[in-house]
Amino acid sequence: MGNKRIVWSKIWPPIAVLAGLLACWQAAVTGGVFDQWIVPSPVSIVQEAVKIWPRLMEHTAATVQLTLLGFVGGSAVGFVLAALLHLIPGVRTGVYPLLVLSQNIPIIVIGPILTMLLGYGLLPKVLLVMMVCFFPISVAMFSGLANPDAQLRNYFQMIGISKWQLFWRLELPHATVHLFSGLKIAASYSVLSAVVAEWLGTKKGLGSFMLISSKGFMPERVFAAVIIIIALSLTLFGLVNLAERLFIRWRPVKEAE
Repeated sequence: MGNKRIVWSKIWPPIAVLAGLLACWQAAVTGGVFDQWIVPSPVSIVQEAVKIWPRLMEHTAATVQLTLLGFVGGSAVGFVLAALLHLIPGVRTGVYPLLVLSQNIPIIVIGPILTMLLGYGLLPKVLLVMMVCFFPISVAMFSGLANPDAQLRNYFQMIGISKWQLFWRLELPHATVHLFSGLKIAASYSVLSAVVAEWLGTKKGLGSFMLISSKGFMPERVFAAVIIIIALSLTLFGLVNLAERLFIRWRPVKEAE
């Protein structure tokens, strides 16, 4: 009973604030502060979403597919790259600066280049999402691998354990906490990067749907797509957070939160 009260005390303040903002938004549009064709009311957005729900779900499915492919692929690349950076000093010296440099190039610039090289299919869009997702995972995990418990490291080295065994038995388990921190950041970015990738040219996906709707002066549909994008991002973040709680059960509750 006490846990339910604690959870409720954390949930109701943002819900109350959100409800108040929606009420003010609805009142502003109804009162003529904003034109309906520029800023639609929450009620009209919901009505339009219900009206075109099957079409919205079709575009949502395409965005979910692209997001998951890019997120899983980027996670795998980030994991392997972090391990290589940690285990092979030469790779760390030569590759790490290039990783940092790659994140200073806007994805909106990389997108047309990938499209020019690989066409308008699914592959360049997946690669674009992967490029956004792999970096926070790689950096977070590399930090965890490089900073395990010093006393345990000294103990393992004292008993003559090999570098590979040290990696599997100490460094990798310690880095899982950092890995999930990177996964949560990548989860937040993956949906947004998928939508940007869909702007490059595709017939399906919420990004394409938003472009078509905005050019057709249908703001209700644009806002409906934005709401679904936010929901997808929060859902993916929540799933990663749940996986962290289930996978890393040895962490104290306060530390896990």
